[in-house]
Amino acid sequence: MAIVFQPLYLAVILALSSCLLLTGCHPAQFTTQQAQGSQLVLATPGDPKTFNYAVNTSLYGPLGYLYVGMLRENGLTAELEPVLAESWRISPDKRQVTFTLRAGLEWSDGQPLTADDVLFSYQDIYLNPAIPTVYRDFLRIGRAGKLPTVQKLDQQRVEFTLPEPFAPFLRNAGTLAILPAHALRDSVLATDGKGNSRFLSTWGTGTNPQEIIGNGPYRIESYEPGQRLILRRNPHYWRSDTQGNPQPYIERLVQQIISSTDDQLLRFRSGELDSIKVRSEAFSLLKGEEKRGKYSIYNGGPEASIRFVGFNLNQARNAQGEPFVDPIKSRWFNTLAFRQAVAYAIDRERIKNSVYQGLGELQHSPIAIQSPYYLSPEDGLKIYTHDPQKAKQLLLEAGFQYNSAQELLDGQGNRVKFTILVKSEEKARVDTAVQIQQDLSQIGIRADLQVLSFNTVLQKLLDHRDWECYVGAFEVGMIEPHNIFLFWYSGGSFHQFNQGPQPGAAPIEGWRVSDWEREIDNLFIAGVKELDENKRKAIYDQFQQIVAEQAPVFFLVNPLSFQAVRDRVQNLKFSALRGAFWNIEELSILK
Repeated sequence: MAIVFQPLYLAVILALSSCLLLTGCHPAQFTTQQAQGSQLVLATPGDPKTFNYAVNTSLYGPLGYLYVGMLRENGLTAELEPVLAESWRISPDKRQVTFTLRAGLEWSDGQPLTADDVLFSYQDIYLNPAIPTVYRDFLRIGRAGKLPTVQKLDQQRVEFTLPEPFAPFLRNAGTLAILPAHALRDSVLATDGKGNSRFLSTWGTGTNPQEIIGNGPYRIESYEPGQRLILRRNPHYWRSDTQGNPQPYIERLVQQIISSTDDQLLRFRSGELDSIKVRSEAFSLLKGEEKRGKYSIYNGGPEASIRFVGFNLNQARNAQGEPFVDPIKSRWFNTLAFRQAVAYAIDRERIKNSVYQGLGELQHSPIAIQSPYYLSPEDGLKIYTHDPQKAKQLLLEAGFQYNSAQELLDGQGNRVKFTILVKSEEKARVDTAVQIQQDLSQIGIRADLQVLSFNTVLQKLLDHRDWECYVGAFEVGMIEPHNIFLFWYSGGSFHQFNQGPQPGAAPIEGWRVSDWEREIDNLFIAGVKELDENKRKAIYDQFQQIVAEQAPVFFLVNPLSFQAVRDRVQNLKFSALRGAFWNIEELSILK
């Protein structure tokens, strides 16, 4: 995903990298002096699925520019900073959190933004069981998954009451977008012919941009599906500099929609773009053209992301009684020795050197290396070095066998073969899948590739559940371990390797949760209740060890984080955590 994960920041930290035509214009016209001084031309690999923040599940779109929360994470330090809230206070018993909003806040249509909007966003949207939003999982507290309550104290203050201390509350709840009550309340209360809230279909991608109200630095000016999305500076945004000049400084953002990373590279080199994420295969080429192209390549160190390969462990059946996974293959995938053998079979050093040109580091853990909760191999984390012979030994001990052609068979004589699912938009990920395919052939396993658009991949992973093996990623920074709760919690809405029943979805039958999944559940519940950092570290160390031993997903290579940005873009504060444009309000373009 690139699954995300932590959806709170998805739209902000996408790799924004390319440019297409504006209506009636040639791309070269974007490079005129006038355009350079007024807009930033970026790109996104795909169309947004919706402009409704609460129901969005896609990586693509402008939502991070349209909406902000009470707080945000600093892109360099990951420390929390005030945004809509000017301050916050935590009670001595750690169960009450009070936010005080800035005075004079406004929505993009000029209407006042008050505590009523905060109350509406949480009480009517995020905490409302009638609204199926992934963000509710970030607010669940304790073993029973209880939710906080919220009340308005006055027009500028709201108070949250937690059922018990919850260490990630500020980082998770405080950064959720605040949504406009005056524009959305009626849609929450109204229902369609099936009894569902009309809010679920509100602010789709076909909505007139003028009807979409936000509180972020930009608002939508226009959207052409498959072409581009243009954002215009929000004149009612709260922020200004020390001299009183309104921010953001850049008037327009142009997000061009281009799925091919090769096309993105071509357009950047031709001067049509202001930035591109530099993938390892293009690093040498772009590095040699820095001076001529008038850009700089920023290196943030290893990306704060996770790349992995995993199997579908789901043993359930859909509403029609059909298994999500062929029972024969499901038996393989749910055999621990099989998963560990695959882990030993994959040559990650080869992936690092051939796919990433040596510009990366092997990843061993589900927690990013930048996190203080990361458990390193030096501190005892189990790792899998490339060892095909050990892989074969594990398979033979588990009852698998080889025929005369050295093809792997299970105990019943079935040829071991399955399909690897991978998104089409990222060449490095497809190349990684190809190398995994080759590595598995060395231990007698046949793996076929299924390369699909990412939005289709998401549907297969989370809705249809009809996949076998997946090469994926979390494309977001993960300093706080609870940010990956949705992926690892057995009932989480992104628990893709064993996706359980979800509210409002078709029923499934026979879903099973393993003992080690329940143990991970318990550790995450304990981790959010523990406020002592050393004790929290010990809890998440146990979590990482379980994942390493059980190998429901196996971690691959974490590339170095590079971004090329035109030198005319000023005040950049690039980081692997939040990318190049996390401080978009402070950026300016030199004329």
